[in-house]
Amino acid sequence: MELHLLFHSVHQLSRQIMKHNNNVLQKYGLYSAQWAVLYVLKQKGRLTQKELSEYLAVEAPPMTRTIQRLVKQGYVKQVPGEDKRVKFIELTEQAEKEYPVWEREVLKMNEKTIAGFRKEDQQQLQRLVENWLSALDSHQGKEED
Repeated sequence: MELHLLFHSVHQLSRQIMKHNNNVLQKYGLYSAQWAVLYVLKQKGRLTQKELSEYLAVEAPPMTRTIQRLVKQGYVKQVPGEDKRVKFIELTEQAEKEYPVWEREVLKMNEKTIAGFRKEDQQQLQRLVENWLSALDSHQGKEED
């Protein structure tokens, strides 16, 4: 197997998924980058902007723009921490209320996207992706030392 082909295919898959997410979320005024932030906050609770950036592997400037858009839309708010230099990002009541609608749309799209895969194959793919991400995280930790 040619390694370039594998990485190119993963990149193309990622782009296609983002494109489909954008299409289903567009009617709600959202894009896949915003959905990613909303999803992570829903799953993990409030986080700092730095934690969000690190978890989603997004650099600070685009993360700042995404958060600013979500604040303007009324979906997230910035809450000062004990250290005034740190601001936590959390979902607003409005986002909590609308989240199930967005999630349903994305889930329907995800189900269509993976419809040809048996449940066992989906589970195997999930394990492979989790292992790959875990390996990347451990390599990154070693690079920073």
